[in-house]
Amino acid sequence: MFFKKIDARIKVLFLILILLFIFIIARVFYVQVIDYDKLSDLADDLWSRNLPIEANRGLILDRNGVVLADNLTTTSLVLIPSQIDDKEKTIQLLAPILQVSEEEMASHVNKVTSIERVHPEGRRLSYEVADQIASLKLPGVYLVKEAKRYYPYGDLLSHVLGYVGIDNQGLSGLELQYDSYLTGEQGAIKYFSDAKGNKLNLSEVYVEPQDGMNIQLTIDYKIQMSLEREMDNVVSMFHPDMALAIAIDPNNGEILGMSSRPNFDPNQYQNYSMETLSRNLPIWASYEPGSTFKIMTFASALEENLIDMEKDHFYDSGGVTIGGSRIGCWKAGGHGDQTFLQVLENSCNPGFVKLGQMLGKERLFSYLEKFGFGSKTGIDLNGEGEGIIFPLDKVGELELVTTAFGQGVSVTPIQQVAAVSSVVNGGNLYQPYIVKNILEPETNSIIETFDKKLIRTTIRPETSLKMRYALESVVARGGGRYAYIDGYRIGGKTGTAQKVENGRYLVNNYIMSFMAVVPSNDPQAILYVAIDNPKNTAMLSSYTTAPVARRILLDIIDALGIEKQEGQIEKVYQWDDAVYTEVPNVIGMSVKEATKALNEFKVEYTGEGTKVIEQSPVAGSRIAKDSTVRLLLE
Repeated sequence: MFFKKIDARIKVLFLILILLFIFIIARVFYVQVIDYDKLSDLADDLWSRNLPIEANRGLILDRNGVVLADNLTTTSLVLIPSQIDDKEKTIQLLAPILQVSEEEMASHVNKVTSIERVHPEGRRLSYEVADQIASLKLPGVYLVKEAKRYYPYGDLLSHVLGYVGIDNQGLSGLELQYDSYLTGEQGAIKYFSDAKGNKLNLSEVYVEPQDGMNIQLTIDYKIQMSLEREMDNVVSMFHPDMALAIAIDPNNGEILGMSSRPNFDPNQYQNYSMETLSRNLPIWASYEPGSTFKIMTFASALEENLIDMEKDHFYDSGGVTIGGSRIGCWKAGGHGDQTFLQVLENSCNPGFVKLGQMLGKERLFSYLEKFGFGSKTGIDLNGEGEGIIFPLDKVGELELVTTAFGQGVSVTPIQQVAAVSSVVNGGNLYQPYIVKNILEPETNSIIETFDKKLIRTTIRPETSLKMRYALESVVARGGGRYAYIDGYRIGGKTGTAQKVENGRYLVNNYIMSFMAVVPSNDPQAILYVAIDNPKNTAMLSSYTTAPVARRILLDIIDALGIEKQEGQIEKVYQWDDAVYTEVPNVIGMSVKEATKALNEFKVEYTGEGTKVIEQSPVAGSRIAKDSTVRLLLE
């Protein structure tokens, strides 16, 4: 009996030992296998330290690969307080180099932390300052690489690109909108230290930073440069309250250029007011559009088959009274009898009063909604405005007719160019956009691409065809003649809108604008230019914005490689217009014959002899009368 009890106890003890052994094995397995990564990380945290290496922010490129936002490699100061042997000496040496007080430097050196980034005095150091610090060879003092955002073209496209803060985080524009793509992943130099922070004699580990994604825009650098140049000219010539310009591809909504004044240099954004930094006028500004809005009214009337623009007539006596208010024509005494095409050419307000009445408020405002007015376009930039359109139940007789000629409503420039694009492209309203591709930083291979997005159809292709002809006629025969380019079919419409302040129209204070399409027979670009309150100029957009638009259009033609077109509507010349004519072929003629054939031009000869063997410009070119033709003699 006694031995049986001992035997039972031995069995229990043996079972307990087996269970304990199994538990120890399980625990070891759990620690070594299952919980290894966690415990390894905790161990690393105890004896490893990281010196951060900042990744490069992704580049921003134009549609052809021109770099618009780049990076510069700079150096920043990092301290490891536990490794600094002589803190007083370190403070005294570093303070004058960084141009800070010893008290400020002491707050960094004596800080109880494993790693102290000296901010902001030690960030983005110049090469000279970095060299001075490196030459001291102070224990616990490290210089690490940092990337600094750099905009090589200064204020070019500034509101669109935006700017970044000192930690390379996007604060506005595309830098903010696409910050998650542009921001890279930080790297580090990993070293090992004991519990007191003293560096151990072990190999360092380099963790390479991962650069951010590159972004390719729809912007064309050449077109953007043209916009910037002309905006500078506008500021120099007219001293406006503001000015802006947009170019868009009407066939897909791609923004080709966008500029405004005032603007800023994102390299020095700290020197500008928040009002200047935050207002991207082409998408933010909202104002009465004036006569450029007549494009939508005219297209709506054609779409509804209310008029035959070349056969139906309207008589303009100089004004019309609506709801007790007199609406006058800009031309004293009116234009008299006109076709409705001439109503558009002459920008005749009474004629558009008639069109508004023919449409009625339900139809007119339904078309304005179709064209996208009163709502955001959805462009991939922050800060877009919505504009203001009358609620239908608030539209009376006067509100109807003033809306028809662009007064009493408030729209944004981006809404206008999107709407006019649909008028001339066959009736398709596309969402404007400015980012085309997301690119892998090493190979620039496409990771993600953005394509055109159709919002809705607005008018029939037949109506669009008529509108393209009508807008070309405005440039050839009407108020847009200063935008006429011989050999290129340019369409357009001027706009002059009186500004409102505190519910009242201001005296001699206008926003002047011009909307253009090139070429009108096969639209490749829409251009919109607006100048707010230009000084020292005639109060007519035909003299103010149309010449500016013409210079930009010439650059667009060059940038897009647009060739000359046949069938251009012949310009109706006025006394101050340059008259263009075709250069005849005089090769093989005698000097006397050539001089007679070129009687409308100035002639210069090179060489000697009696026969012409070469001419410049070549035969068939159209140039202004009194221009010079150069002839080479045999």
